[in-house]
Amino acid sequence: MSEHRNGFLPINTNTFDRVFIAVVQFVALALLWMRFIEPFAPLWIATVISLVIGQWIVRKG
Repeated sequence: MSEHRNGFLPINTNTFDRVFIAVVQFVALALLWMRFIEPFAPLWIATVISLVIGQWIVRKG
């Protein structure tokens, strides 16, 4: 049976849902970073930020 729980996300999610949301935010942040912030800061910073946010979403979401 799949683990459904309520976290800070406004929907009931299982682990796959939270991983999918984390991957989508990773891609979105990377694209926004490349468009607006890349001239000022390298992309690896966005990667680190995305990994931290993704881990938080998967654990607490």
